[in-house]
Amino acid sequence: MDLHQLWTIVSLPDNVPIVLLLFVVPFYTWYGMRQAFANDRLIAQLEGDPAMAKTHHRKVQPFKTGWAREVHVWPYLLRIEFLAAIIVTVILMVWSITLNAPLEEPSNPTLTMNPSKAPWYFLGLQEMLVYFDPWIAGVVMPSLIIIGLMVVPYIDTNPLGNGYYTFKQRKFSILTFIFGFIVLWVSMIVIGTLIRGPGWMWFWPGTTWDHNRLIFEVNRDLPDIFGISGRVGKIIFGAIVVGLYFIAAGIGMHKLIVKTPFNRKIYARMSVLQYTVMQVFLIVMLALPVKILVRLLFRIKYIWVTPWFNV
Repeated sequence: MDLHQLWTIVSLPDNVPIVLLLFVVPFYTWYGMRQAFANDRLIAQLEGDPAMAKTHHRKVQPFKTGWAREVHVWPYLLRIEFLAAIIVTVILMVWSITLNAPLEEPSNPTLTMNPSKAPWYFLGLQEMLVYFDPWIAGVVMPSLIIIGLMVVPYIDTNPLGNGYYTFKQRKFSILTFIFGFIVLWVSMIVIGTLIRGPGWMWFWPGTTWDHNRLIFEVNRDLPDIFGISGRVGKIIFGAIVVGLYFIAAGIGMHKLIVKTPFNRKIYARMSVLQYTVMQVFLIVMLALPVKILVRLLFRIKYIWVTPWFNV
């Protein structure tokens, strides 16, 4: 274990947000789920009435007569918000004083950094370039992420869970978000920060980054494994494999959705267009970990090889 190098990596000004991310995201995920489970227990006690879940956590101000009223925005809420703003300002001032800004000398085309990494919020996209064609990883996938977030309000027809934390009433949405954001996106950022070293090679945390290290890896395409040659043959074979994946993943996703009574209620409220769009985005999101495993375990670079794009 090269602890000195590990400390050098995690203490870089660029990497401090990633280290905080490792603690802040799990904490607030736990905190939100804790409130959600508490509301679920309360709703169960009230025989399924979600209205109390919106108001039971609100503070009340008792009167001398024994009655109670809800606390007003002024001064109670604004006082808390003002104190929070002061605390955040102090934290940012201390941060800016103690950590140097990650500014370096002007770029020199004759001297390239190794490893050369994007800002931490783009490391997920840079890690995706290992597994996908640059056009897919740099244009198509980010566009699908943005479009997918835009269509969520039009796909999610579940009226429950508005204005209060809950898990039982929003299982599908919460689990999908956790898988897409925490399991996939945050994991790729951590991999790009702590594991990818010189030459964008894989170094486990604590191992020394060897700039002279050489890795002899045979990156092959799936049609080459089956002895398929020729441009037309590779295009047809790859299209068949990708099509079979969409069919198999769609059937599996459908069975998973209709497996529980709650998900069946959501499915019954969706139109054919809504359900189709949701299935497409879920299958594409699932394709990311599938492609990562195929690349890391079997050294398969591309599955569908065409003159225009590679998948």
